[in-house]
Amino acid sequence: MAAMKTSGVAAVERALAILDAFREGDDGLTLAEIAERTRMYKSTILRLCASLEKYGYLWRVPDGRYRLGPTPMRLGSLYQRGFPLADRVVPVLRRLAKYSGESASFYIRHGAVRVCLHRVDSPAPIRDHVREGDHLPLDRGAAGRVLLAFGGARGSLFAAVRRDLIAASFGERNPETAAVACPVFGVEQELVGVLSLSGPLYRFRPEAVRRMSAALMREAADLTAALGGDRRPFDKRMATRVTSA
Repeated sequence: MAAMKTSGVAAVERALAILDAFREGDDGLTLAEIAERTRMYKSTILRLCASLEKYGYLWRVPDGRYRLGPTPMRLGSLYQRGFPLADRVVPVLRRLAKYSGESASFYIRHGAVRVCLHRVDSPAPIRDHVREGDHLPLDRGAAGRVLLAFGGARGSLFAAVRRDLIAASFGERNPETAAVACPVFGVEQELVGVLSLSGPLYRFRPEAVRRMSAALMREAADLTAALGGDRRPFDKRMATRVTSA
């Protein structure tokens, strides 16, 4: 009986490895490509793919390639609806505010403005003042820059934000405040919102900005993964920053 249970667990893990082989931008995978990515025998893959097809996890197209079926999307939708966004975001903001000593916010885009959806104020007596529900401009401030960049805005400034996954602003929205911001993604790498740290300009020295940027990126990566997105772009960028430091 123990051997049967072990065999069953191994089969489940191999099936999950097949699903995990699919990456952003894949239009479908051949049997050989799945074998290369999973290091499994083709005969094993064929057997497991038949079961995955049966339950809608995979779909075999006429040319023989495999694509993800509708079941992962349905489960992803159920996962997203299974908890309020605030349950995930607010603890992140608390950690960021405690670590940095600055105010932490989560912004979303609403038409031509950005909205502060969640906020945890800095413990310091001197801080910038934004409240949950406030509408702020998109064209000024780090969070607005991130929202515009991942909304398709053109230009080298926005291209740099998409590449670096971070933006900083100094005295843009208010001449006495500064901010650092990082995107958060969900299923299919759709932009969910922006994490931001903001406060008085004089506290945003280069070393403080580097520390805050690293903390934002770590939290954004974890939150992206929790929301069904791909954290690997963050991990790659963080590794690059460490190497170049």
